[in-house]
Amino acid sequence: MTTNTATHCPYTSTPEAAASRGLNPLNTPVLDVDPFDESVLANPHEMHEKLREADGDIVYLPAYDIYAVARYDAVCDTLENWQHFSSSAGVGLANFKTEEPWRTPSLLLEADAPHHDAPRAALEKILGARKLRRFQTEWSNTAEQLIDTLLLEPNNKNSDGSVTLDAVNEISEVYPLSVFPDAVGLQQGGLDNLLPYGNFAFNAFGPRNRLVTDELESIGSVMEWVGEQCPREALKDSGFGADIWQAADQRNITEDQAPLIVRSLLTAGVDTTVYGISAVLYHLAANPDQYERLREEPRLIRRVFEEALRLESPVQTFFRTTTQPVQVGDTAVPENQKVLMFLGSANRDPRRWTNPDTFDLDRDPSGHVAFGRGVHQCVGQHVARLEASCVLEAMVERVAKIEFAAPPKRKINNTLLGWQTLPLRLTPA
Repeated sequence: MTTNTATHCPYTSTPEAAASRGLNPLNTPVLDVDPFDESVLANPHEMHEKLREADGDIVYLPAYDIYAVARYDAVCDTLENWQHFSSSAGVGLANFKTEEPWRTPSLLLEADAPHHDAPRAALEKILGARKLRRFQTEWSNTAEQLIDTLLLEPNNKNSDGSVTLDAVNEISEVYPLSVFPDAVGLQQGGLDNLLPYGNFAFNAFGPRNRLVTDELESIGSVMEWVGEQCPREALKDSGFGADIWQAADQRNITEDQAPLIVRSLLTAGVDTTVYGISAVLYHLAANPDQYERLREEPRLIRRVFEEALRLESPVQTFFRTTTQPVQVGDTAVPENQKVLMFLGSANRDPRRWTNPDTFDLDRDPSGHVAFGRGVHQCVGQHVARLEASCVLEAMVERVAKIEFAAPPKRKINNTLLGWQTLPLRLTPA
C-alpha cells in the first residue's frame, strides 16, 4: 500500500489569503465567520443558527473562499446529489484537483462512481447488520465485564457506594478498542496508534491550523504503523480484514484496493464510535429523567443512541466539490467550488425538528444525517450501533443513576465534536 508521509499537509492557504482572492457572489448571503476557529469548534451551535437563518439555502464564507449549507433540506440535497457535488476532489478543504492529497485518497470517502461502487458494495456486505450478529454475544460480554470492573474498582469508590470516573478514558475509548481491532483482525501491538491516527485524519479535513501542525512531527510513525496493518499477511485469517482480502480473491475488488479499504476501517472505525458513546453518556447524565425512563423501557436503547447522534453529531462537517455550475436557491455556485456541509447544524434545524436542542426520547430521530446520506452514507454505522447498544444494555442493568461529577471538557477537532473528559458519578443498581 502506498501512503504519503505527513510532510505534505492539507490546505496550506490562510483565511486572509483566501479572502483576498475570493469573490463576493451575487445573490448569496455572505457571513464573516470562521468555522474552524477553536472557540467555534468547541461550541458551534450559535454559528450554526446564523448560517441557517441567513437569507438563503446557501451562504458564502470569505474566510476560506467556500460556500456552505447548514439547513436540513439543503444538506440532504447536497449529500444525495453526488453527480454535481463530488467527493473525489476530497471531502475536506483541500481540493485534490489542485493540491496533492496528504495520503492516498480513501476509496470510500474520497471517490465517486464508478470507482466507489465496488469497494462500497464489498464493505456493505462485510459490515451488514446480519453479518455483525456473530459478534453480539462476545461484544455484550465485553461491555458487561467492563462496567462490572469499573463499578468494583476501589480507587473509583465514593463513601456512598457510587463510583466516579472519566467516561471518555474509561468507557468510550476503552470499549471500542477492546472489540473493534480484534474484529478487524489486527494481531500486532500498537493499538494506541488508532486514536491519534483517526484524530489527525479528521483534523486534516480542515485547514492547516494548529490542530494539524502540532501533530506533524509525530504522525509519520503512526501512519507507518497503520499502513503495516493493512496487507493480507498482517491480518488474522478471520475478521473484517480477511473478509476484505477474500473479496479481492473473488475479484469483487482488486488487490490494490484491498489494503486501502482496510485502512478506511482503521481511519474511521474507532474515533467516531468513541465520540458517539461519549455523546449518549453526556446526554443521559444531563437528562436524568430520560435515563430513568430508559431503565424502565430498555427497548428505547436504540432510539437513545440515535437521538444523541442527532443532537451531537460526532462528524460535524464534510466538504463536496461542484463538478459543474449548480443552482442552489438564488445562487449559481461555480464549477470546482468547495461546499461545506454542516451535518450537525442540519440535525438541529427547527425546520425539520421540533424543539431541536432538546434530548427527547419521545422523538423519532430517524432521518438525522450524523451518518451522512446517499451513496456515501457511513458504511460502518451498524458497527457503531452495535457497540453503543452493548454498552448501554450493560449500563442500564447495572447503573441506577448517571450524574456529572465535574464539568466536562470539549475535545477540539476540525471535523469532530466530542469530549476530552467526561467526569461521571455512577450509582450501582
